[in-house]
Amino acid sequence: MAKIIVMTSGKGGVGKTTSSAAISSGLAMRGHKTVVIDFDIGLRNLDLVMNCERRVVYDFVNVINGEATLKQALIKDKRIENLFILPASQTRDKDALKKEGVEKVLDELAAEGFEYIICDSPAGIEHGAYMALYFADEAIVVANPEVSSVRDSDRILGILQSKSRKAEKGEHVEEHLLLTRYNPERVEKGEMLAVEDVQEILATKLLGVIPECESVLKASNQGVPVIHDKSSKAGLAYDDAVARLLGEEKEHRFLTAEHKGLFQRLFRRSA
Repeated sequence: MAKIIVMTSGKGGVGKTTSSAAISSGLAMRGHKTVVIDFDIGLRNLDLVMNCERRVVYDFVNVINGEATLKQALIKDKRIENLFILPASQTRDKDALKKEGVEKVLDELAAEGFEYIICDSPAGIEHGAYMALYFADEAIVVANPEVSSVRDSDRILGILQSKSRKAEKGEHVEEHLLLTRYNPERVEKGEMLAVEDVQEILATKLLGVIPECESVLKASNQGVPVIHDKSSKAGLAYDDAVARLLGEEKEHRFLTAEHKGLFQRLFRRSA
């Protein structure tokens, strides 16, 4: 049975699509047949992050409207055998997503044997975001460690537990928190919320903490999900998050600042 996981956030620019690419890639790398769907109708960024933009012929809305089959629209990832992408349309508006049509596509994906369906939601609470979260079995809320992002994420959690299909049935959507762009040095200076502060506000299980890392931007520009970069802290942190999502016990890393020793400080001054 397919598990539907929505990647959501209260505001844009927090690394949600980057996280969708990394989490879906990580699941597929561990042998699970996975599809990631771009719900951001009218913008469409997931295909760029996953380096398949030139291969888009049909999209999510084409499938919903019966203008193409699911097999025609799905794009197979170049690197991972079990990973597929269903791109968004750049020429339609978000109202093109109808509840019945989205449900039909999700049911068809489940029938095709997909174990995980990752829904890359637009930020906020507009129609596309609602369509992405409505069918969720689980939700990964992506937030930066700053007050406005956390506050908006809290609102998303409220909507998730009141307006999703599970909520209508009196059931609970399992929530996970993915904290991105975390910088322990800035936390020590009081410029950024600590992990504990965010957890206290949101009261949500911590899936992972992704450190602020140049490798994330580099990977996005190259169209390679950063989880492929095993030499980067961000890549390792996403790999840990996938392991936790699958039920493994993993200690959280990269939460504390690396204080340079006396020799390193003197060497830096003399350089």
